[in-house]
This record gives sequence, C-alpha cells and structure tokens, in this order.
Amino acid sequence: MDLGLKDRVYVVTGATRGLGNAAARELTADGAKVIVTGRDEKTAGDAASALGPNAVGVAADNSAPGTPERLIAAAREHFGAFDGILISVGGPPPGFVADNTDQQWTAAFESVFLGAVRLARAAAAELGEGGVIGFVLSGSVHEPIPGLTISNGLRPGLAGFAKSLADELGPRGIRVLGLLPARIDTDRVRELDGLSADPEATRAANESRIPLRRYGAPEEFGRTAAFLLSPAASYLTGIMVPVDGGMRSGF
Repeated sequence: MDLGLKDRVYVVTGATRGLGNAAARELTADGAKVIVTGRDEKTAGDAASALGPNAVGVAADNSAPGTPERLIAAAREHFGAFDGILISVGGPPPGFVADNTDQQWTAAFESVFLGAVRLARAAAAELGEGGVIGFVLSGSVHEPIPGLTISNGLRPGLAGFAKSLADELGPRGIRVLGLLPARIDTDRVRELDGLSADPEATRAANESRIPLRRYGAPEEFGRTAAFLLSPAASYLTGIMVPVDGGMRSGF
C-alpha cells in the first residue's frame, strides 16, 4: 500500500531513540523527509545520519519557548515544506504520589505538556489543508500506570487538548491525533522494568497481561505512526489509537 509519504516533510521530536526514532525510521523508509530532534546536537545528528539523506538532525529542547518556530523553519530551510509534526518527548521521572517533587512536576509540565502545546499551536498556524499533528502519549490516558504518577497526571490532559485542537482544525483540513503505546520494547520501558527487584519476573508478569503475550517492537509502533501521519489516513482525526497488543481493558 502506498501511503503517499514521498517527499512529504515532517518534524519528529524526541527522535534520537525510542518511539520517536522508530516513527522517523518508518517515515523516511516510505519516502518522507524528516527533521529529527533531540536535546544533544551530536546525538540528533547521528540519529539523522543513520536515517539517510532524507533526515536532518536539529538539537532542540521541547520546553524552550522558541523551539517550535525554529523547527518549522528548519523543515522549510532544508526540505522546502512543512506537512506535519509528531510530538514525542521523553517520559517523566517515575514515582508514586509521595515521591515526586514540585521541581519534577514543574519540569515535566514544561517539557511534556506546555512544550507539546506550544509545538502544536505553532504547527497549527503554519500547516495547510492535509497537514497533521500527532502526539505520542501513553496508555495512561485511559488507565493510570502504577509508579508513573506524573505521566498519569499530564498525558490525559494532553489527550483532551489534542481532541479540542482536532475539533478546531478539522474545518481547515488539518488532522490531529494521538498514539497510546503501552509495553513497547524500548530503552525507556526496559529502564522502568529494571527498577523492580526482579526485572525478568516483572517482564513476564507484564507479558501475561497482554493478549498478544509479548511486548511490542518499536518498528510496529513506527509503522502505525507513519500510517496515521500519512495521506492514507486522511479521514482519521480526533482519535487516540492504542498501540498496546490489546492490553487496554474495554473498547
């Protein structure tokens, strides 16, 4: 199936590793051009080099107010267009209610929430008909995840913002949607599993709760993201798509 991605230009934040990187890989594999961002200039450059000539790395901090305009300008400068953005950020620090400090909450709000809002607002101002804004969120949008209190607090709010934005931008032909990963086999998930006393037992227990009985592969998430960002998904907006092997209870 031709997704219609050839020569379309996207910004993918947090794309030096994990889910953002998986999405950038699939986008470029299908012919899209991508601005790859990460906090460190060398890391972002190395990640882009690994993707080939259709990727450019840009060092960027999602929490910095000037980041959105700079990234959109980079897309136009390097590739001559801007067709969409996938907003992915590193997960907030783990912890229970009593563990997380005000400083951690504030830093996470600036990066995970307000940074994403700024990126989406800037993209909305620049995109034309056929444009798309995607958010990498979490299964915690629907069901809190034990030990991830900050994420549980911020991700559902972003989902609500995304739906509001989808309703506002729909008449302009701009789509807005979210992806809700659960146990995808990334460094972040392995780090979280490693916090337990017995990581192997933790993984086995988690897999037993997933109907497909395994963690997802990053490329499976990446292919889903590439499809949702593509013109092939042109009638999909205002939705949150679980990428979780069926782990979510309910419909």
